[in-house]
Amino acid sequence: MRKAVTVVETATIKGTRFASVLRATCRNLWSDPPYRWLFLLLGAPVHLAVWLVYLYRKKNDIYAAELEKTKRDLLAAGYKEELRAEMEERLLRKRQFFGQKTGRRKLDKQIANWTEARFREIVQERTELKLRQLGRSGVSYADTFLSLVERREFLILSFVPGVLMYGLALLYGNPYIKYIAERLVMTLFVVLGVIVVVFSILYVSPFNPAANILGETATNEQIAAFNKLYGLDQPYAVQLWNYIKGIFTFELGQSFTGNEDIASSIARKFPVTLTMAFLSLLLAMAVALPFGMIAAVKQNTFIDYALMFVVLIGLSVPNFWQGLIFILTFSIQLQWLPATYNPQNWISLVMPVVVLGTGLMASVARMTRSSVLDVIHEDYIVTARAKGLSRRQVLFKHTLRNAMIPIITVMGLQFGGMLSGAFVTEKVFNINGIGSYIVDKQFVPDVPGLIGGVVYVAIAISVVNVVVDILYAFIDPRIRSQLKQHEKRVQP
Repeated sequence: MRKAVTVVETATIKGTRFASVLRATCRNLWSDPPYRWLFLLLGAPVHLAVWLVYLYRKKNDIYAAELEKTKRDLLAAGYKEELRAEMEERLLRKRQFFGQKTGRRKLDKQIANWTEARFREIVQERTELKLRQLGRSGVSYADTFLSLVERREFLILSFVPGVLMYGLALLYGNPYIKYIAERLVMTLFVVLGVIVVVFSILYVSPFNPAANILGETATNEQIAAFNKLYGLDQPYAVQLWNYIKGIFTFELGQSFTGNEDIASSIARKFPVTLTMAFLSLLLAMAVALPFGMIAAVKQNTFIDYALMFVVLIGLSVPNFWQGLIFILTFSIQLQWLPATYNPQNWISLVMPVVVLGTGLMASVARMTRSSVLDVIHEDYIVTARAKGLSRRQVLFKHTLRNAMIPIITVMGLQFGGMLSGAFVTEKVFNINGIGSYIVDKQFVPDVPGLIGGVVYVAIAISVVNVVVDILYAFIDPRIRSQLKQHEKRVQP
């Protein structure tokens, strides 16, 4: 029996705490306009019931009666006429000073609007002041909702129709999940924007896919049949909606140039480019970070100048020229590496990865040197040295960690650039990746394949940016401090 009572008491305590946390979260969420409107939208059935309760309470509230009494007293005292005369005098002086001329009817209408608005504000101010002096306050919708949330019966009855609303409140209460969710929502809007822009450009372009594919001898009937087969005769909005739906359902239809399933083709080609870019990123980090740190530590020495000279060469060499030189040297003359890519031979990825990662290595090395030099002379670094920490601890634990913020930014941007600019390297090494696929499709133009390739590359770049933003939250102490302050604010 005692055990059953204990279980009930524990459940009651947890339920009370949950209600308190939910109330505190909703209170802070209510002061955030974007989340407030989304909160109202997701819980519309619940808020309709709360609105009825609010109207009932407001009807029996002292605030409404006191507001009406204050309004009658001020009208009886002739305050509104005095206010109108004051407003008219001020407006006439203003118009006389600026030399403005307007008809009397428009002037009277403006005076009446200003007088009514100011009179309403004064009535509310005096009513609220009087209620505060009496130690009482009026009923608001927010207070009505928060008072109902504390009741277990209300939570149970409103859980099913308000599950999305309460889910939003719990998400808002966790600063890290909220931070990630906001970035994901921003990514969704970026993807939609890319789809609209790419499709709109192709829609208004002078290229005619039917004429390009069927040839100059195609008749008007053949062109019309082609357009009807692929939906090109439909209105702009219908075609755009079909492409948006196809992107998110991975149903992009058939290619204009054959019976090729576009989604399957992209699924085969995209991992090749993504793997090559990811390996290039790892290679750049393994080489560029040590280069940049050594150059910063050995500032203005021969080592610094030599490393930055090598980096400058890496930035200046075009990818296609570097790829051709690599093929001539390591494939034709030395015969160490295969000249073209072979999915069954991982060694064939060595040269493409090095060529694609050269520019990234150079950019990251320069940024690492610059960031480390900005940090290495800060006061907290001097303090760490004064405490007796070893040079390695100061360099890796304090200097590099605080210098990583701009480095991560550059790596994220450059990684996106590698995905979108990999077509040059892919063409040189005969790699059937997403870059060469997009280039081949744009000359038709094969609209479904082109939109699919560009949008999925944009999605990959957006995901990388989300990962970079998440890394910011764990590396940048300013973002961590903001998240902790938000977490304290939503606690009951």
